[in-house]
Amino acid sequence: MRASSFRPAWWLPGSHLQTLWPNLIRGRRASELQRERLELPDGDFLDLDWTPAHDGPLAIILHGLEGSSRSHYARGIVQALQQRGWRCVVVHFRGCSGVPNRLARGYHAGDTFDFDYVVKVLRARDSSRALAAVGYSLGGNVLLKWLGEQGFNAPLLAAAAVSVPFDLRDAALRLNTGLSRFYQWVLLRSLRISIQRKDKIDAALLTSLHSLRDFDEHVTAPLHGFKNADDYYAKSSCREFLHGIRVPTLIVHALDDPFMTPAALPTAAELSPLVEMHLTAAGGHVGFVSGPHPWRARYFHEQRISDFFFQQLAASAAINPPPR
Repeated sequence: MRASSFRPAWWLPGSHLQTLWPNLIRGRRASELQRERLELPDGDFLDLDWTPAHDGPLAIILHGLEGSSRSHYARGIVQALQQRGWRCVVVHFRGCSGVPNRLARGYHAGDTFDFDYVVKVLRARDSSRALAAVGYSLGGNVLLKWLGEQGFNAPLLAAAAVSVPFDLRDAALRLNTGLSRFYQWVLLRSLRISIQRKDKIDAALLTSLHSLRDFDEHVTAPLHGFKNADDYYAKSSCREFLHGIRVPTLIVHALDDPFMTPAALPTAAELSPLVEMHLTAAGGHVGFVSGPHPWRARYFHEQRISDFFFQQLAASAAINPPPR
């Protein structure tokens, strides 16, 4: 684990202000994104939002629970990577692009099949392009679990994950405690709306669910083949897969993240030697806001990820120089 240079903005003290500011105040400068609908083998689909085509390396962005390409962190990392010469594609999990997916099932924190399919499609289209991935929160759990499952077979140059719920049971308990219940209420409301649009779950059941654990027990688990919420959490948490990662990977995480407790964090012994854990004392959940004034806010994780990818790209070029 690495000591952090991050210093939170003096005008955003505490984990909750760090978490809420980007969501409520940060501008969402609209990048020019082009949508592609990718058909899946089971008859469902994923919507992919692309930045304009060019010959640079490609970064795949995975959003968090009920996020999308409009999420502040997705917009931010796309802009940061574009400035370093990367092309980006934001992969929407099933039903998160604004259009309900076709099947009763949706997405969950341990579902790595769809991401694996996207990677295979992109590699088949262009096997020579350098490829990296960034995952936020739930998307970070998916990415890290997939990396651990794939080991040496993961065809990525580098990966990064931010504010990951390493232990899903811990996250569910934390979000049902204290002020963190506000985030749970927001997420649960969004999940209910998404499910109701598909009209495949009884409305009375949905209104009876008062926590994310309730939702996972009665919706996530049965829709996706788990016995119950505990079975889902045990099989889907990325923590036990971290030792198998064989791609240079950066994890940025804050000790004061209000979506989980420090007990959820993996120990150094649980991490692959190729994983760099950048742990900060403050920063909230996908916050990491610094800067002297609100109108000059900076977002630490975006700079750190773009630097990390640039370093890995340079290292790869030094080891494998292009033919003369």
